[in-house]
Amino acid sequence: MTKLLKTVAAGVFVAFVASGCASGPQYKEVASSIPTLKEAQGRIYFYRSSSMIGAALQPSIKVNGNPVGKSQPGGFFYVDEPAGQYVVSTATETEKTVSFKLDAGETKYVKTSVGFGLLVGRIIPSIESPDEALKNLEDLHYVAAPTTAAQK
Repeated sequence: MTKLLKTVAAGVFVAFVASGCASGPQYKEVASSIPTLKEAQGRIYFYRSSSMIGAALQPSIKVNGNPVGKSQPGGFFYVDEPAGQYVVSTATETEKTVSFKLDAGETKYVKTSVGFGLLVGRIIPSIESPDEALKNLEDLHYVAAPTTAAQK
């Protein structure tokens, strides 16, 4: 392959990978405009680092079986839900889950990370501490989540 062809191929690859990354406003730009919680609800933030490893993997994130958004590199979003028990799941070649109880007025942070799979990588959800999550959220980009029934 000629040098020019290699350069063009590399540019196309980088553009393809970068196109999957979140591109909304950064957390630090929208944090002050995020509404307060309604009574009897809790908030769940979902976020993923901006690593290019596994950038093409962007499965749906489901809460109790209902899609609420996608795991996008460099992105975050949140949903407000009634207090209760929740299971967050993602699926590529296999489903990965994390379960937790959400109390009224509480905020939980779910990080999605790339893991290795047999044929395809996996996106693994995990609960993170507020301190760790807020450090990670600073440079991530807001991606609006679809409205859930509880938010209507």
